Amino acid sequence: MVENYVSVAVFILVGLALPAVALTVGRWLRPHKPSEAKAIAYESGVDPTGDSWVQFNVRYYLFALLFVIFDVETVFLYPWAVAYDALRADIGIFILVEMLVFVFFLLIGLLYAWKKKVLEWT
Repeated sequence: MVENYVSVAVFILVGLALPAVALTVGRWLRPHKPSEAKAIAYESGVDPTGDSWVQFNVRYYLFALLFVIFDVETVFLYPWAVAYDALRADIGIFILVEMLVFVFFLLIGLLYAWKKKVLEWT
């Protein structure tokens, strides 16, 4: 039983050591010649003008969050659809109802977002 803990400890140590070693070796090997021109912000080859503080509308973040939620839904639906044929014989209608409940809750979330006008891009 101890060998299981040892192997996990080795994986953790290697997982922590590899990035540390890679970053340290990179620091030693890369050229380091700071200059004032390198310190300014780069915006597509054009010198930046104005203030860098720009407030974004919160709707952009909500829209992105909804995209992530429905993207994860697709990740859950795909393996279920692949395994459905094999599981249908064993579990029966339960697996179908389980996924319908999952999709139902996601549709409730979508309707809520639609009602709150999160999906409008104005």
